[in-house]
Amino acid sequence: MELKDKPLKQATALRQASLVDVAVRLAAHSSPAAITTADLAHAVGISQGAVFRHFASKEAIWLAVLDWSIDTLMTRLQTAADVQSDPVLALRAVFLAHVDFAVEHPGVPRVIFQELQHAGDTPLKARVRDLMQHYRQLLLRLLSTAQTRHAIAQDTDLPAATVLFIGAVQGLVMQSLISGQVATMATLAPGVFDIYRRGLGAEPGLLLTQGPP
Repeated sequence: MELKDKPLKQATALRQASLVDVAVRLAAHSSPAAITTADLAHAVGISQGAVFRHFASKEAIWLAVLDWSIDTLMTRLQTAADVQSDPVLALRAVFLAHVDFAVEHPGVPRVIFQELQHAGDTPLKARVRDLMQHYRQLLLRLLSTAQTRHAIAQDTDLPAATVLFIGAVQGLVMQSLISGQVATMATLAPGVFDIYRRGLGAEPGLLLTQGPP
């Protein structure tokens, strides 16, 4: 029985991954709310009924999209931070890694921004809160290390610096989605981070002497 179930579970996992991938790609060009299960089925090449053999509901699909997004983004951000021994350079690497993720997957911020517009609490919004909590924890660790090493001003308000960091990324993403020029995020990101770095009181020549992440 277990041998028979294993290929079935693998096939289901592959189909679920395909539906998540398609949902992210479609959201890059359409409002997530307007994407139907029929759209997803057509893009994957299955019947609409088959979609519900892999996901119980449309909401379950978007939850899976957010789960994939959170796992993928946080892995990239942590990896970017781990590459750098200097905490300020690690912050820069995290900033650029997040922007690169948004450029590569513009459908993800569309899903998140749309969900946050809902007044009530939802499972999708809870996932977004989880993402923000883990993100803030990563940034606070890096900022605290930078402060301990005197790499940033000693009177820096770390929670406020965390909010400003995330807000800078969100601002870049939002403006690029409005303009339709997503790739410009990657061009503007280094300059935006440099302004943020100066606000922290980091050494002006640090990034120039250390080189790119």
